[in-house]
Amino acid sequence: MKIKEVIDTKDEALFLKVHVLLNQSNPKWIQPLDKDILDVFNRNKNKQLKGGEAKRWILFDTEDQLIGRIAAFDNPKYKNKGDTIPVGGVGFFDCIDNQQAANVLFDTAKRWLEEKNYQAMDGPINLGDRDKWWGLLVQGFEAPIYAMNYNPPYYQKLWESYGFDVFYNQICWGLSVSSSAHQLSDKFYKAHQKFSSNPDFEVKHLKKKSLSAFAEDLATVYNAAWAQHEGNKEIKPAHALKLLQSMKPVLDEKLIWFAYHQGKPKAMWINLPDVNYFIKDLKGKFGLFEKLQFVLKKLFGKNEKFVGLVFGVVPEFQGSGIDYYMIVEAENQIKPSRSYKHLELYWQGDFNPKMLNISKNLGAKEIRKFITYRNLFDKNAIFERHPIL
Repeated sequence: MKIKEVIDTKDEALFLKVHVLLNQSNPKWIQPLDKDILDVFNRNKNKQLKGGEAKRWILFDTEDQLIGRIAAFDNPKYKNKGDTIPVGGVGFFDCIDNQQAANVLFDTAKRWLEEKNYQAMDGPINLGDRDKWWGLLVQGFEAPIYAMNYNPPYYQKLWESYGFDVFYNQICWGLSVSSSAHQLSDKFYKAHQKFSSNPDFEVKHLKKKSLSAFAEDLATVYNAAWAQHEGNKEIKPAHALKLLQSMKPVLDEKLIWFAYHQGKPKAMWINLPDVNYFIKDLKGKFGLFEKLQFVLKKLFGKNEKFVGLVFGVVPEFQGSGIDYYMIVEAENQIKPSRSYKHLELYWQGDFNPKMLNISKNLGAKEIRKFITYRNLFDKNAIFERHPIL
């Protein structure tokens, strides 16, 4: 076997090709856009590269056939609750069903991280936010949602046989939202009745013409509800506005909701149509012709799935039922006016039982599971799972 570092555009093309070769026979797999992968490693696109570094390698067999790939991440900002040692990252792993080949890839990434003075590596993770390319799929091998890892089932054996331990599980939930198939529990409607009869409370869905105002609300709720959690930081309204603007090509106004008390935002529910519905036939490309296909499908297609990205309630209103009030208002708008039949909630770590309970209360069912692994370089060190929040 021969391993080669990715150093030019020709190597980058091969790095992308490995994933296609190892998944193209699976009818459930949807090819990611090439640009979405390449942007992770582009200093002009990924701000994490200003203070960090990424390396990529591709693996060939003795006949010069592509058989694997891996990336390693030097990110000084990456930290999980309870970490007392520096931890690097690996991701974008693909490999044939051969432990020796997998070990070559893992060893190569490990040596580079050791040179950077890391004492462990987590993976498969991304160099950037945790809402993309995070975790190894081990359960629920259905068609993936946008920017979600997809891999053959045998990858789990390759990771665990090398010596990776489960750092935490990532649970994805799903539920039907068609009018006849799903009904929220009574407590949702009781909360709705309580809040809707009080003029101090109000629910609104996003309007594209007022993105700046909604960006302020998004930042307010997010910073109060999530910024203090490990791995998160406060966002400014300008960043929230940039985020909403980036969503505009696929944004559906009636999938983004806010609840207010006396005019101040107290809860939010951010959803998007599943982008993979639009790109699944584009074969990774997004040139002029593909953009035309994208627009036509958006105008005339019927997307049956949307994805829950962020859910948050400010601390003083947690447990009050204001989120139930907001969800019922959303249900009343989405069901009669949209083609959606399924909702998938983005992954939730098993270290966060409060979020898991919210999903259960919605009546959602576990439909996928990912694993984020950790490998300690000192085999005499004591491994500990991610602590419960």
